[in-house]
Amino acid sequence: MQGMSERQYAAHAGLSRGAIQKAKTAERLVLYPDGSIDAAASDRRRAETTDPSKTRKPPTPRLKQVPEAAVAAVGDTLREQGLTAPAVGGGTTFLQARTANEVLKAQERRIRLQKLKGELIDRSRATLLVFRLAREERDAWVNWPARAAALMAAELGLEPSTMQKALEKHVRAHLDELAEVRPDFR
Repeated sequence: MQGMSERQYAAHAGLSRGAIQKAKTAERLVLYPDGSIDAAASDRRRAETTDPSKTRKPPTPRLKQVPEAAVAAVGDTLREQGLTAPAVGGGTTFLQARTANEVLKAQERRIRLQKLKGELIDRSRATLLVFRLAREERDAWVNWPARAAALMAAELGLEPSTMQKALEKHVRAHLDELAEVRPDFR
């Protein structure tokens, strides 16, 4: 066999075997004397004789536009994991988006598991507990000068009321400094 069989030429041309048989019947293929197909000559003849309006073009996939916020979220997730992320508007590949999706699902599962194990607590509950603890601490410090002033005054030989006023002044100044500290649970 000098050339290609119908099946080989169909694979070469990207057509079905039936289309090759039709082209052969219409004499749009160049054949060797043994009946095999001369690929190069047949390609040229097919290009010359085929009507471009009758050829099938592969359909252009219509892709949905992805919001920039979603692309940015994918990039953030990839960067958190130490992977390379495209610039916003630079185009995210399907593989990068799928990787980010898998990472997010794994993070979500880990958080759900930590919640079930009791390792995570609710932010509003934590804020409430910290606020209540801070209030109790403040109340203990506000009441301390009244309890300790008489004992300290006796040890130092001072008037208890003078000692209590001095202690209250310094304790309140210190509590004012501490009040500026705000817990941030974000």
